[in-house]
Amino acid sequence: MTDRIVSWHGNPSKPRYTPPAGAIDAHCHVFGPMAQFPFSAKAKYLPEDAGPDMLFALRDHLGFDKNVIVQASCHGTDNAATLDAIAKSNGKARGVAVVDPAISESELAALHQGGIRGIRFNFLKRLVDDAPKDKFLEVAKRLPGGWHVVIYFEADILEELRPFMDAIPVPLVIDHMGRPDVTQGPDGADMKAFRRFLDSRPDIWFKATCPDRLDPSGDPWNAFAEAVAPLVADYQDRVLWGTDWPHPNMQDAIPDDGHLVDMIPRIAPTADLQRKLLIDNPTRLYWAD
Repeated sequence: MTDRIVSWHGNPSKPRYTPPAGAIDAHCHVFGPMAQFPFSAKAKYLPEDAGPDMLFALRDHLGFDKNVIVQASCHGTDNAATLDAIAKSNGKARGVAVVDPAISESELAALHQGGIRGIRFNFLKRLVDDAPKDKFLEVAKRLPGGWHVVIYFEADILEELRPFMDAIPVPLVIDHMGRPDVTQGPDGADMKAFRRFLDSRPDIWFKATCPDRLDPSGDPWNAFAEAVAPLVADYQDRVLWGTDWPHPNMQDAIPDDGHLVDMIPRIAPTADLQRKLLIDNPTRLYWAD
């Protein structure tokens, strides 16, 4: 694998929607720069560099104040690029790491000092070769206080993952709502199953993100808006939002980030909902200290 890919828009539009002051993009990534932070030998894709300077420029262009940087699978369990971006943010970024389950307490403490507040478990087979639930559960029991676990999976394995997720003793954050089929609408089987999961414990959060991944109808992603707005309204204290920039593996359908931001008032139509989505909720998870 030698061909490097670009998965982000070269000239994103300025959003029509203006986020409130202090708004947080709670799901984004950095890639490299490769010369300083090599990609994992196990990476399933090889992106061009998309480092902190690009991320923070986009943040300002879109009207956000802070970022939550989620370790991208192409960097494996070496969180150096994510930690570097957090360190360069002037206090305006926190992060989610991917770790070897055998990580030591001192290494976890160092991640905490570097701004990490959670770890991510990825169950997408096209992105990871091995997802050992028993080892994941063991490390979840050793996390520093105030941390959570982010889980990425597809809707068809939700029930299979339930015993594992039920056993995790810290709050859960579900990436992209577990990738439901939004074309089923707000009352479709996938959304109903996800609601049952959310109702099973009060500390499950989710990201109302990635219309570009989930809605095959394309921009302006009307099916996504219709399916997700009721979920945001009903679980408004447990929902986050983010751009997913630089959109890993979306090189064939790159979204305009300005249009992604314009989805916010469609799924959170009131100022109160928007404040919870963009400020209050991510602050509770990532800047509680």
